Amino acid sequence: MTARYTVAPHEVELVAVRAQGAGGQNVNKVSSAIHLRFDVRASALPQVLKMRLLALHDRRVTRDGVIIIKAQEYRTQEQNRAAAMARLEELIASVRTTRKVRVATRPTRSSQRRRLDNKAQRSEVKTGRGRVSE
Repeated sequence: MTARYTVAPHEVELVAVRAQGAGGQNVNKVSSAIHLRFDVRASALPQVLKMRLLALHDRRVTRDGVIIIKAQEYRTQEQNRAAAMARLEELIASVRTTRKVRVATRPTRSSQRRRLDNKAQRSEVKTGRGRVSE
């Protein structure tokens, strides 16, 4: 899948909340942090992407299939809103690509022989370090 999927604005719920952490005089007055909620099951994403998003072991995905992202790194609501949307797009992009299936291979006979010869040689060296009996 190489197509890029964008999230429609009506599928995302954005709520302004007060940011955590240290602040100045404005900290208790301005709601500059953004809580983004995106319901994966109710979205218009392809079914394959929905299943991959729901299968993610990510703390941002709830049991109900809702992605919750909190953006509070910027001082303005607009910048935090853009950052939250960018993080959502990034999360969707991370499940968009399919990983290549690993094909199990067997070691060659000569590599097995080399490994066993090396083990025997190391064993000889270590045996030679033991106590000398008279």
